[in-house]
Amino acid sequence: MIDYEIDIEYRTDHYFKLTKEIVSKNGDIEVTYAIFMRRPVIYCPKLAVEWLKGVIKSRNEIVNIEECFKEGASVGAGEPLMYITAKLAVIVDFETIFLQKIGAPCVAAYNTFRMTGGLPKVKFIAMDARHCAGSEMQQLMAYGASVGSKKAQRELNAAGFIGSANDSTSHFFGRKKGLGTMPHALVGYAGSTLEAAKLFNKIFPVEPLTVLVDYFGKEISDSLEVCEALSSIAKAGRLSLRIDTHGGRFVEGLDTANSYELLDKNAPDAIKTFRTEEELKWLVGTGVSAAAIWHLRLSLNNNGWNKVQIVASSEFGPQKCKLMSSVNAPIDVIGTGSFLPERWSETYATADIISYGNKNRVKVGREFLLPDKQNI
Repeated sequence: MIDYEIDIEYRTDHYFKLTKEIVSKNGDIEVTYAIFMRRPVIYCPKLAVEWLKGVIKSRNEIVNIEECFKEGASVGAGEPLMYITAKLAVIVDFETIFLQKIGAPCVAAYNTFRMTGGLPKVKFIAMDARHCAGSEMQQLMAYGASVGSKKAQRELNAAGFIGSANDSTSHFFGRKKGLGTMPHALVGYAGSTLEAAKLFNKIFPVEPLTVLVDYFGKEISDSLEVCEALSSIAKAGRLSLRIDTHGGRFVEGLDTANSYELLDKNAPDAIKTFRTEEELKWLVGTGVSAAAIWHLRLSLNNNGWNKVQIVASSEFGPQKCKLMSSVNAPIDVIGTGSFLPERWSETYATADIISYGNKNRVKVGREFLLPDKQNI
């Protein structure tokens, strides 16, 4: 059971607590807050609204929440997300915590929609937990990813996110358990990529198997060795190979010249278009590049392993996903936490009071927040 009063007393900004006491002793008044963001987002209100309703219920008070959009709607910069009306002393101390819960998931949803919509045939797994600052942020990010993904599934017929890496957020994606089979630690423990695959398959024989193939720097050799040794599940389409090569080296068998040659044969337009330095790295550079993915796919196909899927991870945010889409990189699944907002300042939501009693009053420059200006 959440003790909202202790939580708010401990976490809200002090000046709101002082204001609450002043208003309580000098006569309360009904106010309306407008909540907005300064950048385009996808509307993700649920966790923030659920928290606010819990606070109001615990105080035996009344609040009116007028949402301007439905969950998953696209919202422009400066457009009010919602209006919240209640007695000032009842809600003045909610602002800090409420804003923490609404801004970041809206941006995560926006990023997720761009990623999954840009690669509609690719399945995604949310692997954001390791990049989150604690469990609350993890819940907010996974919720945002689920909303952006559902929007892409609904509007763009995208495969979208099929789950998350752990149980605590799997429910956002319609699952009871997290997804994934092995970390690099298991490969190191086993002493070889093949032995790790065998150990996993022995303990979990009916589970689909995704094998990490970059630990020893032999992405191609180890992949083919695993396919040969586990040919029955490879031929049945139950084997996937995850490539997570770090940016400090090329995938086995590649260098800059070979990478250009690969793309020239398989995605010639990729290298005939102006690219930024970062885009060139994603195309033909070190780490999990488009050339690396093509290299692995062709090596598998040339050896008869057409049903083995490729899982890609490492830096797969909106821009990298867009680039991979433009060169038709043969990716089946992407594991990513890079839908997390890159610039945290863009996640800041704002709450401004726009009326006191029956009188409109908002600080100068924020008149655009008044409802009669919004056609709602």
